[in-house]
Amino acid sequence: MATGSGSVPPGSAQQDQAEARRASVPAQHTGPDAQGTAGDVRLAEARQGPEVAAETTPEVTGPLAGDPLSLGLPSFIVGSVALGMVLIGFVSPLGTGASLPIILAATAIGLLVSTFWAMGLGQSAVALVLGVFAGFWLSYAFLLLGLTNGWFGIGLADVKSSVELFLTAWVVIMSMLTLATLRLALAFTAVLALVDVALILVLIGTIQGSTNLLKAGGAVVFLFAAVGIYIFFGTASIATGGKPMPLGRPVLKA
Repeated sequence: MATGSGSVPPGSAQQDQAEARRASVPAQHTGPDAQGTAGDVRLAEARQGPEVAAETTPEVTGPLAGDPLSLGLPSFIVGSVALGMVLIGFVSPLGTGASLPIILAATAIGLLVSTFWAMGLGQSAVALVLGVFAGFWLSYAFLLLGLTNGWFGIGLADVKSSVELFLTAWVVIMSMLTLATLRLALAFTAVLALVDVALILVLIGTIQGSTNLLKAGGAVVFLFAAVGIYIFFGTASIATGGKPMPLGRPVLKA
C-alpha cells in the first residue's frame, strides 16, 4: 500500500529513531503531585536552615566562659575578713598593715581580673561593682603604705585628717553605688548597704578616736563578708551543676 510523504512506516528505522528521541527528552510534570514534591523539598530545606546555623555557631569557651563572680567573691571575702580582724583589734595599732599581703596579693588582683573578665562578657553591672571594690582595696593598701613609709609627704599632724578624707570619699562612692544598683538582687544590695554602714562607723570612730566604734565597724565587715559567702555558695552551686540559691527580689523592679 502506498503511503503519504508525512507518514512513517511502522517497524521502520525512522520510527525507531523517533521513539528513541522521545525517550531521551525528560518528562515535564506540572500536575499537583509534582508541585507537592517540590514544596516538600523546599520545606525540608527551610527546616534544615536553623539546624545548620545552630551547628555552625560555636559556644563561648575559654577565658570568656563562666561567671566572673566565681573569682571576685572569694577575693572580696578574704580581704573583708582580714580587714575585719584588724578593726576589732586582733592586732595592735602598730600592726594595721597585717592585712596588706592579703589585700594586695589576693583581693585587689582577684577583683581586677574579675573586672576584666566581666568586661569581656559585656556584664556592665558586674564589672561596675567589682571594679569599684578593686579601687577601694587598692587605695586602702596605698593609704596604709603611704602613711607608714612617708610616700606622699603627709606629716604626722595630717595623718588623721588623711584617713578621714579617705573614708569620706569612699562613703560617698559606696552610697552612690548602693543607690545605683537597687535593681540587682537583694543580697547584693545588702552587701553594699552593710559596706556603707561599716565605712560610716569607722569614719565616726576615727573622728572621735573611739575604739568601740572601730570594733563595731569591724563587726559589720564580718556581716557583709557573711552575705558574700552566701552569694558565693550560690555561684559555686551553679558552676558545679547545682541549683542557684535565692538571692531575694530587687528593691527596684526593672
